[in-house]
Amino acid sequence: MSKRKLLQLLALLLTFGLLAAACGDSDGDDTTATSAADTGGTDADDTTTTVELAQAEGGLLEAIIDRGTLNCGVSGSAVAFSETQPDGSVVGFDADYCRVVAAAILGDATAVNFVSLTAAERFTAVQTGAVDVLMRNTTWTQSRDSEIGMDFGPTTYYDGQQFMGRAADGFSTSSTINDIDGLTSCTSSGTTTEKNVADAADAAGITVELGGPFEDFDQVTQAFIDGTCDVITTDGSGLVGRAAVNQPNDWVIFPATPISKEPLGPTYGQNDSAFADVVNWAVYATIIADENGVNMGNAADMAANPPTAEIGRLLGGDGELQSGMGIPADAFLQVISQVGNYDEIYVRSLGPVGLVREGSANAGWLDGGLIYAPPSR
Repeated sequence: MSKRKLLQLLALLLTFGLLAAACGDSDGDDTTATSAADTGGTDADDTTTTVELAQAEGGLLEAIIDRGTLNCGVSGSAVAFSETQPDGSVVGFDADYCRVVAAAILGDATAVNFVSLTAAERFTAVQTGAVDVLMRNTTWTQSRDSEIGMDFGPTTYYDGQQFMGRAADGFSTSSTINDIDGLTSCTSSGTTTEKNVADAADAAGITVELGGPFEDFDQVTQAFIDGTCDVITTDGSGLVGRAAVNQPNDWVIFPATPISKEPLGPTYGQNDSAFADVVNWAVYATIIADENGVNMGNAADMAANPPTAEIGRLLGGDGELQSGMGIPADAFLQVISQVGNYDEIYVRSLGPVGLVREGSANAGWLDGGLIYAPPSR
C-alpha cells in the first residue's frame, strides 16, 4: 500500500470514529454529518473537530499530476452551478471552475472526475482525500476557515440569503423581513440558513416558524409548491434557479438587500500552499483575462502578441511565473482557451436563469462590483 493511500485510510478511519461519536450527541448541535441544502450556498453548520489530511511527500499538486485527473466535489443538483445531466456530464458555473483547475494543472479541462456530494459529505470528502477541491456553493466563514481544516480560495460568486413567496399572497420584490411575521419559512434542516432566519427575526422583533424538517432543497421547493410553506429561503442564486426551473409567474424574491453575506468559492484542505496557489491563481487568471479582454476566441493571439507585459506573463510569455508554481508556463493560456474568462463562464451558466452581473456584487471592480484579482507580476 502506498504512503498516500495509507495516510488517507488512517484519516478516513479517524473521521468515521469522530462522526460516530457525534451521532451519539443529544444536544442537537449540527455536525459535518448534518444534511443541508444542495442549492444556493448556505449549507450545513460545521463541527469544531479538525481532521487534517496528511499528504504524501510532494503534496496534492504532484499527486494530481501523477494521477492525471482532478477529483472535484460538486453538488450535482445546484441549478446553474452544477447540474448532472442524463448522460452523466456536469454543467454549470461551479463545474466550469473545476475545469479551470484541471486545465491549469493538467492542460486538459476535461480531465475532471466530478464527485456529487451532499452538504453533509463535502468536508469529510476533502479531509479523507476523496476529492481534491470543492466547487460546491460553500460559504466562506470564520469557523470553517479556522476550526474544521478547510482553506478557501478567491470568492467566485458573492451571494446572500433571501426569501421567496407568492405575489398572490401579497409578496413583492419590495417586501421586507417584517412581512413574514407569524408565517412559516422553510429551508433545509440543520443549515446556517435556519440560524440566519432566527437572527434576522430576532433583530426585527418578529416571530417566524421554521417548517420541516427537510433533508434537501428539492423537498423544500416541493413543500412550497404544495403550500406547506408560506415562504422558502436560501441564497438568492438558489432561489433564482428554482424559480427559473419551475417557471412560476408569481414567485417573487425579497428583500432587495439579503439578510446575510454568502461568499462562495473553491474550498480545499489546509496547509498545502503549492496546491492552494494553483487553484487561487487559476481563478485569478480568469478574472484578469476578463478585465483585459482576453477570451476563448483570442487567447492564442493575445499570447503571441500580448497587449501588456502582464498579459504576456499570464499567458506564458517572458517573465511567466507558472513554471515556478509547478505547472506549465502556458497553464493559464489553456484555462482561458479551453474554459474561458470569468465573464464567459458566468454568462454561459448563470445568464440563462436570469443572474446578471451588471449592478451586482459580481460585476468587475471597474464596474462597481467586487470581482477583483491581484496583479500577475
